[in-house]
Amino acid sequence: MSKDHRPLCIKERKRIKSLGGYIDNGYLNSQLGVTHALGNWNLQGMKEINGMGGPFSVESKLKLITLTKEDEFFIIGSDGIWDVFHSQNAIHFARRSLQEHNDVKQCCEEVIGEAIKRGATDNLTVVMISLTKTV
Repeated sequence: MSKDHRPLCIKERKRIKSLGGYIDNGYLNSQLGVTHALGNWNLQGMKEINGMGGPFSVESKLKLITLTKEDEFFIIGSDGIWDVFHSQNAIHFARRSLQEHNDVKQCCEEVIGEAIKRGATDNLTVVMISLTKTV
């Protein structure tokens, strides 16, 4: 359902350069490991360069999808989570956790704990939205 917005993606790299930004060691303007996010607008040179939109964007990429009975949950996480989990890996981890105890809050805590075990060094935030009925 989503795509990573990392400075090393070719499409993002072109967009960044066209807006006067640069990539240094995999970081947008030597500061951020992502190119689209919520927040971080206090960073100089990210919001606007030369009167134009800057290389860092909070513009959402919206996608309309129809949920099915197979859809179980959403995982929304900060970049620190995605630094150590691939999307499908996070889904498998969360599914196993929910099958054990069916507690979304506990599952979020376990995802954070696993991210720390995997060496996460960035901020860690996880929000899960369950799409299944609980009895």
